[in-house]
Amino acid sequence: MPLYEHVFIARQDLSNTQAEGLVEHFTAVLSDNGGKVIESEYWGVKTMAYKINKNRKGHYAFLKSDAPSAAVQEMERLMRLHDDVMRVLTIKVDAHGEGPSVQMQKRDERERGDRDGDRGGFGGERRERPSFGGDRPDRGGDRGDRGADRGPRR
Repeated sequence: MPLYEHVFIARQDLSNTQAEGLVEHFTAVLSDNGGKVIESEYWGVKTMAYKINKNRKGHYAFLKSDAPSAAVQEMERLMRLHDDVMRVLTIKVDAHGEGPSVQMQKRDERERGDRDGDRGGFGGERRERPSFGGDRPDRGGDRGDRGADRGPRR
């Protein structure tokens, strides 16, 4: 069966137990339709980049599933009809990542990963910055005498 990752955002005025109840409900929907949830994570209440339905924050949840496409379509349909769910994103993946998602990792673990070169050399490498002095070849030579031909200031 294909592998999927799902993220959904629930309304901010739900309690944590109600938001986790939504995760369990949609897990049951997948399992009833022949799929299974490999892992689920509740990320908590996070501030969104923009308002959705007059909400600035939302409960985020993440599911990793192994399910047929019909089960995923049914779960998405029910999520979109549910009043408490504001947004849904489903992605088909080739393989699930090991360990917790990036959102669940500790902040210093993520920073340590950046220093190891995960960001393409921006983490710990020092690069020489280009000099933008007066002797740039594309500027036509020395520019040290800028104000000499302007005349007196008023």
